Amino acid sequence: MTVNAFDPAADKPTIVLVHGAFAESSSWNGVVTRLQSEGLPVLAVANPLRGLANDAEYLRGVIDQIDGPVVVAGHSYGGSVASEATAGADNVRALVFVASFLLDAGESTGELAGRFPGGELGPALTPIPFSAGAVSGDDLYIQQDKFREVFAADVSDDQAALMAATQRPIAAAALEDSASRAGWKTIPSWTLVTLRDLAVPAESQRFMAERASSHAVEIDASHAVTVSEPGAVADLILEAVRETLR
Repeated sequence: MTVNAFDPAADKPTIVLVHGAFAESSSWNGVVTRLQSEGLPVLAVANPLRGLANDAEYLRGVIDQIDGPVVVAGHSYGGSVASEATAGADNVRALVFVASFLLDAGESTGELAGRFPGGELGPALTPIPFSAGAVSGDDLYIQQDKFREVFAADVSDDQAALMAATQRPIAAAALEDSASRAGWKTIPSWTLVTLRDLAVPAESQRFMAERASSHAVEIDASHAVTVSEPGAVADLILEAVRETLR
């Protein structure tokens, strides 16, 4: 699969975008439009949200089929997947974590989400049992009447209602899965810290960014920053592109 149709000599990376829980690929639409306007090829991956190891394996399979350099951006749990998937990936030049997790080996997404105060997502979740062949468990959904408050406070009521109705659930086990490796330990990274985040508290984001020596930028936005502030998200991705590929 040749995703990057540009001349390799131009050294333009493919930008791979990885959504997190309770979101979908369309949550990157505003970011995609901006990146494409800069002449960059973009691929917004449909994150399975079934389990950290399996989700990372899926993403790594996509990355390994891309010709040329790659920059991977992950939002929320998508950052957990991106870090796990990119460890040892020779073509990945930069990681961008957006209101996201930078797990170390042995840590889980749920653990880091609850390590610092300020998170209000847990009480807003509803578990729904699922069974798919030999696999069963609970899918987690954000209660629709609480979606805007805890996930997308700076998005319009109409947009938040649409996002709530189309949210992708995550298997509860995926939030409990421990990372086995961390791509950010060898790949330069950038982090967008969201100060009004009630899903991943800003203090937690700062802690993870600092220990990873990630280039952190803070913004007064909710967890749904890819929707509410796509320009700021795209700007940080473009900074990562400029700094790692010049």
